Amino acid sequence: MGLNTTLKVRKAVKAHNEGHTEEAMKLYEECMSEGLKDVRYLLAYSVLLVRSGDFAKAREVLVQIQKYPMKDDQKRQLYVNYAVCVYKMGEIEKALELLERQSQKNPSGLTYETLGYLYVEQGDFDKALAYNTEALEYDDEDSIVLDNLGQTWYRLGNDKGKAKEYFEKALEQKPGQIDTLYFLAQYDIEAGKKDAAREKLEKALEGKFSPLNYATKQRVQDLLKQL
Repeated sequence: MGLNTTLKVRKAVKAHNEGHTEEAMKLYEECMSEGLKDVRYLLAYSVLLVRSGDFAKAREVLVQIQKYPMKDDQKRQLYVNYAVCVYKMGEIEKALELLERQSQKNPSGLTYETLGYLYVEQGDFDKALAYNTEALEYDDEDSIVLDNLGQTWYRLGNDKGKAKEYFEKALEQKPGQIDTLYFLAQYDIEAGKKDAAREKLEKALEGKFSPLNYATKQRVQDLLKQL
């Protein structure tokens, strides 16, 4: 990688960190065409592509990255990013198989969070409950795992009381977590507490949405309009 590419990738990182997504993606793409092989930056580029909804391009980048040497934590991130891409492209079974292999081989918080959510999306209550319970035993303070358990009971288990316990614990760990705020707002609405619900939804809109949010930005905005 030449000096110009080195300087350009630094500009890409700066733009990325400052929230200038389009500029950052353009610079990352140029760096790739110039021979960029640094996995740190290529993974960052793949994350931007995933968040922008360009899952096909993100998958191409991730396939390219597999050719380069990387650390264990980078491999975990690569597999999770790839699984998210194929899930969003309609291949949830393929995503599950990939993450199940990773979970058996080398369990990590990131894998527990992602696979646990995909089990909820798959709609199998028993499997989602068993895995997310295991994830909680791995880390009982992980806000995403707690939210996954809340969604397991709320969306699949038909037990909103049980679900609320996990959502409230998740909010304690991460007060700005989008999905948690969205579901807790539902309880406020049912209780007639519209102001409390509105406050939670407005706070959720301040967060950074990802493809693994059940509560999309549009869904949160629509619920706010109803209030």
